[in-house]
Amino acid sequence: MRAKGIFITGTDTGIGKTIVAAAVARHLRKTGFRVGVLKPVTSGAVVLDGRLASEDAELLRWASECSTPDRIIAPYLLREPLAPSEAASREGVVIELGPIREAFDNLSSCHDFIIVEGAGGLLVPLAEHLLVADLAATLSLPLLIVARPNLGTVNHTLMTCECARTRGIEVLGVVINGQSAQPDAAEEYAPRLISKLAAVPVLATLPRCSDGDEKNIVKTLTNLIAQQPLAARLITEASHDNP
Repeated sequence: MRAKGIFITGTDTGIGKTIVAAAVARHLRKTGFRVGVLKPVTSGAVVLDGRLASEDAELLRWASECSTPDRIIAPYLLREPLAPSEAASREGVVIELGPIREAFDNLSSCHDFIIVEGAGGLLVPLAEHLLVADLAATLSLPLLIVARPNLGTVNHTLMTCECARTRGIEVLGVVINGQSAQPDAAEEYAPRLISKLAAVPVLATLPRCSDGDEKNIVKTLTNLIAQQPLAARLITEASHDNP
């Protein structure tokens, strides 16, 4: 039986993928599920309380209330804020699927649902012959794509969906993050075109939040997710028996 969970990826960098992943985790936790979180590879890791840590993983941990040790939630920590393959090469680290799969299995053994957040988009290189897409395919999790709202997002989202499907990765749906209070024409038609041309649902459209505190933004988006189709789909994924 396949472990229950989702793999969250983005169409680009800097689109709030971690914030959305944390809001999803918090929503499921508030619903009563034991949620495990996994940030397999972090570049740009920082020192927190005397230890090297992933700020993304720390936000996911807080949102999910996951108490699993750092080495499982964030198996690969790289200091330089570069593409993971380049950061790893400079530090003499070889990123492999084995330790990530082991961390995922560990989390799956004691949680109802696992949220895995990738690094950037599907074609980001993790190692010489390893892309984020290879990791998503290996874990056999459906994909939740976080996309930006403005001009160009239709192209990027359709390419991400096509990339996933050519690798046999199921696409659960799309979340558009960062919608402005007064959407322009491109922002208004993007969800409709994405849903039609990619043949996947836009499960949520989330607003641009000006509050600089990430935890407050996550709390706001958690409440908004509860009002959108994404909430019901998450419950379905977390509740049904996988083949």
